[in-house]
Amino acid sequence: MKASDLYNNSHLMVAGIRVLEHQKQRPPTLDEVCALLSMSLERGNFISRKLAEVDVLEVIEGSYGIRLLIRDHLKLEEIPKIEAADDSLGQAVRQFQDSRKEMESKIAAIKAEQEEKKKNLFSALDKKLKSGIDKNAS
Repeated sequence: MKASDLYNNSHLMVAGIRVLEHQKQRPPTLDEVCALLSMSLERGNFISRKLAEVDVLEVIEGSYGIRLLIRDHLKLEEIPKIEAADDSLGQAVRQFQDSRKEMESKIAAIKAEQEEKKKNLFSALDKKLKSGIDKNAS
């Protein structure tokens, strides 16, 4: 199970709300749910807003923080499941790495070519100097 998709995180969020409602006998705060699920507050806030948009949760903001109430848990099944094949971020990273390797190989080829040119230039200068020294010595 992929832990980062919205479908699975939504089910976890609703389950966490139910557990905390049972334990505390009141609607839990967003902080409590996030702490229970070991989830960042930003991620929990994102998921709770998405669930409020599809009427799964009711988010009540008050002086004691954001409270979460389950409105209609059946609408959780309307959230689309994201398949592993739809990994566009991973694909973009691999594409970037491939282009980076290609660029590094081009740079290495250019450096090798420059070294060869430098070696040929020094050998040509060395030949001219030797021939010039030989003419002066004669």
